[in-house]
Parts: sequence; structure tokens; C-alpha cells
Amino acid sequence: MSDAPHILVVDDDREIRTLLRDFLEKNGFAATAVADGQEARRALSRVRFDLIVLDLMLPRESGLAICRELRQTSDVPIIMLTALGEEVDRVVGLEVGADDYLTKPFSPRELLGRIRAVLRRTMQQTRPTEMAGPAGFAFADWHLDATARTLTHADGTVAALSGAEYRLLAVLLEHAPRVLTRAELLEIVRGRDFDPFDRSIDVRVSRLRQTLRDDARAPRIIKTVYGEGYIIGVPVERRAT
Repeated sequence: MSDAPHILVVDDDREIRTLLRDFLEKNGFAATAVADGQEARRALSRVRFDLIVLDLMLPRESGLAICRELRQTSDVPIIMLTALGEEVDRVVGLEVGADDYLTKPFSPRELLGRIRAVLRRTMQQTRPTEMAGPAGFAFADWHLDATARTLTHADGTVAALSGAEYRLLAVLLEHAPRVLTRAELLEIVRGRDFDPFDRSIDVRVSRLRQTLRDDARAPRIIKTVYGEGYIIGVPVERRAT
């Protein structure tokens, strides 16, 4: 079990915590379950986790606040659990850096599938030559290092990216100047079939534009091709080192 991916479950419902911990352990994972942000911080200070399952509605502080805090220092994958009908909160969760979300009530087997899919993508992005080919991309005033998975501006600023944002940007750069449809991007970034009501790609593009200092009203780096998808609108230099 020492080599098993270690999952941190953060949920204030004791029954859900116990169910998920036991279910994950029966399916080959190591699992730790805690009730709130304070307990999560203590666990994170002691253990390196491979993925966090984070409930949106927690006592004292929300899952959104915890996710936002984590993204300042960590790119650990996060799957957010949200209540049915909280679309705005799901969108905000993606904006602050969650990699995926699941609506309650849910099947533990569906969560298991999401966890495995996110971990597969995480493992792939540790092998940048398989995912993106070159070791880096220079574009506009930015450099994306596919080995260190860092995004650096010419002024020396290092921008924080979630795992999903990194994959989205790397895929757009790798395929430049080709237009990638939302369906293609959704499959690559989240491993899902296209759902016309799924706004996650648009949310991530919006977040990337903010990170890249790209004018949302007239973007030049990530352009929208209406009715098709997105394209990198500036020259891209692929770098081997």
C-alpha cells in the first residue's frame, strides 16, 4: 500500500467521510478523511497527498477558500464536491483552480472514475515530452516550461497554474496555430465527452487570459473563434531546452 496514491477527503459529514475512506481503500488507494480546513492543513503538513476530494460546504470556511489558498502553493489535483443546483459555485470552484467537480448526491464509483482519470492526466503531465513534445514554449512575453510546469513572464513573474490550466495552455500552444474545439479541449483537459452546457473550458480560458494579462474584451493571446473553439493568436516558439 505504500506505493498507492494517497487521497485526502475533506467533508464535514462523518458518514460520507467514512464511506469514501473505506471505499477508496478497498479499491487500492490510501485514504485520509478529515472534517474541515484546519484538519486538512494539519494533514497536508505531515503527508504528501496525490489528490484532494474537497467538499464545497464546510463549517467555518468554505471549500472555495481552501482551494484558493492551496493554489497559492500547490498544484495537487482537487476534485470539488458541490450540492445540486450550485452552478455558480461550481464555476467559481473551477476559477479558483479545482481540476474537476462532482455534484451531490453521487455514486462512489463515479467519484472513483473521476479520481482515476485525474490521476492519469497528472501522471501524463509529469512526462512533458509525451504530452506536449517540446520542453518549452515562448510566446508573447511568456515562457511555459513543460519540464518544471512553470509559466514565467519576461519581467520574472512566475504565474500560478492549476494542473488543468497547465494542460489547457500546453495543448493550445502545442497545436498552434490550429483551432481546437471545445469538445477536443474538454476531452484532453478533463477526459469527458462534450456537453454543450459544460462551461468549464470557457471558465479556464477566462482564467488563463487573466493570468496571461490578456485583454478579455480584445484578447490577442488566446482568441475565440466563434462557433468553433479557441486558438493561440500570437507566434509560438517551441524550445528543446
